[in-house]
Amino acid sequence: MLAIRDLEVRIGGREIVRIEALDIPAGRRVGLVGESGSGKSITAMSIAGLQPREARLSGSVVYDGREFIGLSDREMARVRGALIGFIPQDPTRALNPTTRVGPQVAEALALNTDLGRAAIRRTTLSLLERVRLPDVERLARRYPHQISGGQQQRVLIAMAIAARPRLLIADEPTTALDVTVQNEILRLIVDLSRQDGMSLLFVSHDLGVVRAVCDDVGVIYGGQLVEFAPSGDIVLRPRHRYTEALIAANPGLPQGDDLKRLMGKRLATIEGSVPAAGAFPSGCRFRTRCRFATADCEGEPPNVEDAAGRRIKCWQPAEAAP
Repeated sequence: MLAIRDLEVRIGGREIVRIEALDIPAGRRVGLVGESGSGKSITAMSIAGLQPREARLSGSVVYDGREFIGLSDREMARVRGALIGFIPQDPTRALNPTTRVGPQVAEALALNTDLGRAAIRRTTLSLLERVRLPDVERLARRYPHQISGGQQQRVLIAMAIAARPRLLIADEPTTALDVTVQNEILRLIVDLSRQDGMSLLFVSHDLGVVRAVCDDVGVIYGGQLVEFAPSGDIVLRPRHRYTEALIAANPGLPQGDDLKRLMGKRLATIEGSVPAAGAFPSGCRFRTRCRFATADCEGEPPNVEDAAGRRIKCWQPAEAAP
């Protein structure tokens, strides 16, 4: 349904993102994962037409046969909401603090549907109920600061699905929430995508969360998609050296004997940090932090697709596991 080819995002003449190929089929849940600064969020925002005003886009983003690159802001605004729902990271910044919750959801309906005023009011309350909010009549009359962070995020989800889009983009939607509320929000997003048959593009830095939520995972580093495979394969059998390092650096939640064996041992880390935008090395962008780097890695790495359909952009990939 969504096909990205050679998407390039430049800001101030610097290349921030270059995604050569990424597909999100109808009804499929796809995750984007990587460290902060790797280019996950700018990729998601560029698909939805929410990139910074100074950003320059080229390449192709085709949604159900329609090209997005080159659309005006007005044209893209019609697409976003009606065809693509977007859930931002921070509800405290995304919601208007001077407007009550109900009218904000109603505005999303008024902009993206042909419903009349009475129908908009009924649907607003129905949407708030659908995202599992309590006492929706009362909550709709409250301002954002009068409800919790988890409730604010549910309001944003209600706005994102108001026009029943076919693609939902969630940009780290649980970042500002505590762990218990995070779990509830993740379950809600997955349930809604299943119920409505929506495709989902889910952005996160947490591989465990992405594995639980998504069917497929794309690993991003330096604005490039370095590995793409089904989520179970990515986590259990990583092949790109960056994916391998990410997983090694995540010890999970060891218990019992596993915890005893971990005590006193040095945790695996990835040396260095993600370079600033536009400052990535030539060739493989991970090579200055990779312990497997060779002279070959100074050249642009090939895109390899293995027999199982996994795509890897690496000179020295890990061996394929049986």
